[in-house]
Amino acid sequence: MVDNTKQRLIDAAGIIFAEKGYEAASIRDICQLAEANIAAVNYHFAGKRALYVAAVRHAQCCRQEDVPFPEFPPELAPAEQLRAFIGVMFERMLSAHRPKWHLELMLRELARPTEACSAVVEDYIRPMADTLRGILDQMLPSNLTEEQRWMIGFSTVAQVLFYYIHQPIIRVLMQNRDDEPFALGQLADHVTRFTLAAIGAGPAVVFSGLPAEPVKAADGRDA
Repeated sequence: MVDNTKQRLIDAAGIIFAEKGYEAASIRDICQLAEANIAAVNYHFAGKRALYVAAVRHAQCCRQEDVPFPEFPPELAPAEQLRAFIGVMFERMLSAHRPKWHLELMLRELARPTEACSAVVEDYIRPMADTLRGILDQMLPSNLTEEQRWMIGFSTVAQVLFYYIHQPIIRVLMQNRDDEPFALGQLADHVTRFTLAAIGAGPAVVFSGLPAEPVKAADGRDA
């Protein structure tokens, strides 16, 4: 029988840390929720701080193995690469399988960053940023500064993060809809069009009263 104590501790810690914050959370409460003894925390994580970092890492990356970025063939157009990249981001962030504590814990960490933030950036976010940078550089003018390239990348990701972080606000604005107001493919297609239009690599998002042509997904289907 597989011992899943470590994962139970991470899941329980995430819930408690998200609800109470690091300082107010207690190892006793975490272990009670995880149905584990207190010694298990020291055995698997060597203490509360390392357990917190593990919970933040899990909240950020748990969907990366299930939804990896595709390998882009050399002939795939940069715009289609961008659509695939954004589609994966939406699928990771807005998956119905993600528990609520993932977002709650990440918001706490972003409000009061700890060493967990640096660990997440180096292990998970920087590789994603490098991938996005490689896609955008194929479409951006060569005379842009390094700062301009970073800002374009940040603006692209910020569109995805808005739909992740502000889900409750979106539901209220759209008349308290209990169901998801947008399909993931619809969001990915919109953000791709918006970004391509912004960098001059695609038509305006809306022109002459008509929507732009659909962006092709990586598998060749309409997004």
